[in-house]
Amino acid sequence: MTSGRRGLRPRKQPRQARAELTRQRILTAAAHVFAEYGYAAGTTNRIAERARVSIGSLYQYYPNKDAILVELIARHLHAGAEAVSSRWDEEPPESFEEIIRGFVRLAIRNHHDDPRLLRVMAEYGPRSPELLTKVAGYERERIAYTRELLERHPEVTVEDTDVAARLIVTTIEFAVHQLIAAPGSIDTTRLENELVAMFVRYVTAPPAAAAAEGPVPGDA
Repeated sequence: MTSGRRGLRPRKQPRQARAELTRQRILTAAAHVFAEYGYAAGTTNRIAERARVSIGSLYQYYPNKDAILVELIARHLHAGAEAVSSRWDEEPPESFEEIIRGFVRLAIRNHHDDPRLLRVMAEYGPRSPELLTKVAGYERERIAYTRELLERHPEVTVEDTDVAARLIVTTIEFAVHQLIAAPGSIDTTRLENELVAMFVRYVTAPPAAAAAEGPVPGDA
């Protein structure tokens, strides 16, 4: 795996429609090859063959398969961010349970297309500075939006809405990613229901001070 930052960047950005179609064909082929063969055996030769381009043409766009994988990860992140952003433009449901269910369902949908490719992304994806910056930016936006929802929703009783927002965003992303990408299958409906139940109970539970009140054993 290449270690230089320049080795993780595409060689050129297409300026014509035909060149963009070729790039998309390479990326689609790479997604299938990585999912089918894994990362070690998912060679650029196999990717070029699946994309029906010459290996020389592939290298005009990407210097190596690391750069291709970085682009696939960036595309995956962008699709998730676009889906979340479109949901933000909608009026949220009145029920907090339905709000959380929407978050969880969106995360599952964004990760459920190809669990094998998801595993390759998680295990072998190069952590370039640009990619890490994108991840951090998306996470900040989701946390800020979730914190605002927590602060204004009448059902929410949790006091530290900042920490609660961070927990909700990171736990949903990590749990969905890990459980769907892991070998073996998991029923996504059950996963959705359990995550929703966990967070609804957490943010709508009676305050700790009130829950602790009550008769003291031994008092008359």
